[in-house]
Amino acid sequence: MDVVATPRRTPHARAPRVDAQRNRERIVAAARDLFTEVGRQAPIDEVARRAGIGNATVYRHFPDRDALVLAVVHSVLKRAADRAEAAMAQAEAPFEALSRFVLAAADEQIGATCVMLDGAYDPGDPEVKVLEERLNGLLDTMLARARRAGVLRPGIDRDDIFVGVAQLTRPLPDLVTVRRGSRRYLQLFLDGLRAPGYTALPVED
Repeated sequence: MDVVATPRRTPHARAPRVDAQRNRERIVAAARDLFTEVGRQAPIDEVARRAGIGNATVYRHFPDRDALVLAVVHSVLKRAADRAEAAMAQAEAPFEALSRFVLAAADEQIGATCVMLDGAYDPGDPEVKVLEERLNGLLDTMLARARRAGVLRPGIDRDDIFVGVAQLTRPLPDLVTVRRGSRRYLQLFLDGLRAPGYTALPVED
């Protein structure tokens, strides 16, 4: 009786798919950094160079600049929400969790990226909406815990956190000669969030 040999599966059968995903992540990471530094008009050639791949690979994943910008926004929002969850899981003290998140959000460049890409993507994109709701919900929970513990000064909301992080992590213009790390100023910002505040915050109309 003839024995039909079963084709052997090579261990690298799924390698192209893994490589493709890795390349996509490298492109998004490179684009995030470059968009934050110089804005959304950064050359795609430079994105490819920083990612260590060819231009054709970039366009194979992202047919145009709009698709790449949207992917960067998705990535930043998701990673920031992941860091918010981790902060709450790792820190028992409510203000420590908030501090961890603020510093992590700066590392993820959430504020700087979204400011630089403002108007460059559709804010009504369904995935953007889902990611924003998740991040907003986590931050609201974090702030509510800090309020209940009496460690957050009155009048602070999630917009204060996002604006503070965005303003303190944006690249400085070339004419500014002082070069200090953003964490120094983020720590000063965090100290200003602690209760009790020394001054009452102005009431906005």
